[in-house]
Amino acid sequence: MWGRIFLNPKLLNRIHCVWTRRYLFTMQLKTKEFESLFTDGLNGLAEIFEKHRFELRIAGGAVRDLLSGQRPEDVDFATTATPEEMKRMFQSAGIRMISNKGEKHGTITARLHNENFEVTTLRVDVQTDGRHAEVEFTRDWQKDSERRDLTINSMFLGLDGTLYDYFQGYEDLKKRKVRFVGSAALRIQEDYLRILRYFRFYGRVASEPGQHDPDTLEAIRENGRGLAGISGERIWVELKKMLVGNHAAHLLELIHELGLAEYIGLPAEGNVEEMKQVYQRSEGSSPKPMTVLSALFRGSDDVEKLDLRLKISREEKTLGLFLVKQRRDLVKSLDEHDEIKPFTDFLIDSRETDAHSKVLELLKYQGEGKLLAELRRWSIPRFPVSGHDLRRLGITSGKEIGTALQELRDEWKKSRYQLSKEELLSTISRLLVIS
Repeated sequence: MWGRIFLNPKLLNRIHCVWTRRYLFTMQLKTKEFESLFTDGLNGLAEIFEKHRFELRIAGGAVRDLLSGQRPEDVDFATTATPEEMKRMFQSAGIRMISNKGEKHGTITARLHNENFEVTTLRVDVQTDGRHAEVEFTRDWQKDSERRDLTINSMFLGLDGTLYDYFQGYEDLKKRKVRFVGSAALRIQEDYLRILRYFRFYGRVASEPGQHDPDTLEAIRENGRGLAGISGERIWVELKKMLVGNHAAHLLELIHELGLAEYIGLPAEGNVEEMKQVYQRSEGSSPKPMTVLSALFRGSDDVEKLDLRLKISREEKTLGLFLVKQRRDLVKSLDEHDEIKPFTDFLIDSRETDAHSKVLELLKYQGEGKLLAELRRWSIPRFPVSGHDLRRLGITSGKEIGTALQELRDEWKKSRYQLSKEELLSTISRLLVIS
């Protein structure tokens, strides 16, 4: 559906693979996506590290994307140089460093040729509490690889195109398999958010739902309580990414089956069947994360509890409340020639600035693809009569003006917003004559 990773078949013809010591799998990658990374900035960065004889490699998700034939949006780098060594190198070369916020975790951000490059020293986790880790720097690439979450995220790519793969991540990627590095339980206990990262990457990589390793699911079930200690903001970031990926309905159902829902702000007795139907109905229309998620909610209280736990944005909260309230009440007209009228009338009467986008999400929720396309093309017309027009006719009471405007608005809606100002005012004139 969304965001699926495919391994480019043509890529396989441009790869040379070998096994080396320590169970390290290497190969040579030469693709246009890889070569496109070499801007003046990256070439300048590489020269600095080469001059000072420190290794510099592409790390993590960017390697996964390149192996899938995609140009990564973000590229992270890993190095054998410590933060202090990097700072000395950059200072001697006159390179500007952007921020020192990540320095204690080994990350230095350098700016070359109007590009920012995040470079992180190889690390090992000395102590973890399920949320944060105390790290120690190392020059051992395999030890850094061991501390990463999933095999497909644990690979490095040298700037000459050499892939360094210690845990068969490339093989897992080819098989579209999502697997923790080493022991699933240990990786999860180091950072419980990795449970949701597993689900998110399953949606990106796996070709079919339900192809999980039973031991992995058991490790998730046994350690799910640890999610209660993870901040709501971090959970929401992962959950949103999962909801716009493939197999989102399957993964949300699995979250409930494994007893995780209550720890991440979802209703323990959520309406899973409704959610699965909404996911299927909205397929292809790119619903917002909250549109799919709100199908789980049985009432506005569930939206409030989600907000309390995850600190969602005001826009996301109001969309959830809107969908829960209107999903049954605001439906298409029985008149097959004017099915969209209830939605356009709602927009005409609404005073909310984002009402149009909310109604579009409602139509995705309801699976009304035809009406969705029609409403996207529709522009809200301007009601042609104002209170000033009525005062010129002799209506001076504020209450009477309000009543008259509402009556005229109703007549205008009945005409499909076609009556002109003159036609509407003539209606008021007749009423005044009768009076």
